[in-house]
Amino acid sequence: MKVLVTGSCGYKGSVLVPKLLAAGHSVRAFDIQWFGNELRPHPNLEITRGDVRNPDEIDLDGIDAIIHLSSVANDPCGDLDPKLTWEISCLATMQLADAAHRRGIKRFIYASSGSVYGVKDEEQVTEDLTLLPISEYNKTKMCGERIVLSYKDDMVVQIVRPATVCGFSPRMRLDVSVNMLTMQALTKGKITVFGGDQTRPNIHIDDITDLYLFLLDHPEHTGVYNAGFENISILDIAKMVVDHVSAELVVTPSNDPRSYRVNSDRLLATGFRPKKTVEDAIKEIVGLYRQGALKDEDRWYNLRWMEREIVR
Repeated sequence: MKVLVTGSCGYKGSVLVPKLLAAGHSVRAFDIQWFGNELRPHPNLEITRGDVRNPDEIDLDGIDAIIHLSSVANDPCGDLDPKLTWEISCLATMQLADAAHRRGIKRFIYASSGSVYGVKDEEQVTEDLTLLPISEYNKTKMCGERIVLSYKDDMVVQIVRPATVCGFSPRMRLDVSVNMLTMQALTKGKITVFGGDQTRPNIHIDDITDLYLFLLDHPEHTGVYNAGFENISILDIAKMVVDHVSAELVVTPSNDPRSYRVNSDRLLATGFRPKKTVEDAIKEIVGLYRQGALKDEDRWYNLRWMEREIVR
């Protein structure tokens, strides 16, 4: 199968693309490369540097399926330039879905976010709950979902709402909770936790990328799926880090009491099973750091890098 992956050089894309190639797919990788390009050359890989906001730059010739990862990731980055966020995460999604429909492409996998639910009182957050997004990032993801779902009668539409992703990628991110707390312990010998009782859902990067391959292989599973398998408090994540890195744990008050547990029973009913854990992610990061293969660099922090290099 020939697969277009947008956002292919990002945190998830840099892990997903090699897996697609290893599975025998041909990949057309499309990314603006704000954070660089860590993909290695491969005979079945085309890499195009381009802006997803310009549909004429995206070559859909011969494409069988689209995995649409492109977006301005996380709340702080989305708030940095709301216009940019809406153009990339919503308008570009509409243009791409429309172009795919016009070309007769029958497969579209959309990377949404578990944050589209907003703040929920329910202990178990399931796919049928009302979406009440509260940030620019959340809102654009919700709109992206609605746009893609409007084509469900004409193509196979599969939407994934991932929990917070953790673990190592060649295009690393150190601004997501597990990775950030682990790097704090390694570089500062101290972890600062605000509040700590808030429960958050998590998923290992190998599992979320495996899920995209699973959906590609199983077009019969359509619709929307939560993807989060470990609902853990921030404090418990920090304690897990301290089990592997000698560091002081400091807990301070927080004005963010939000706590929720993502329910992924619908996804598990398809037969998909996660293989890795938050603890696996911590151990991997610790090992790579101690080997010198991972460093605490500005480019691994989206907001810091965007403020410096992109939005001025």
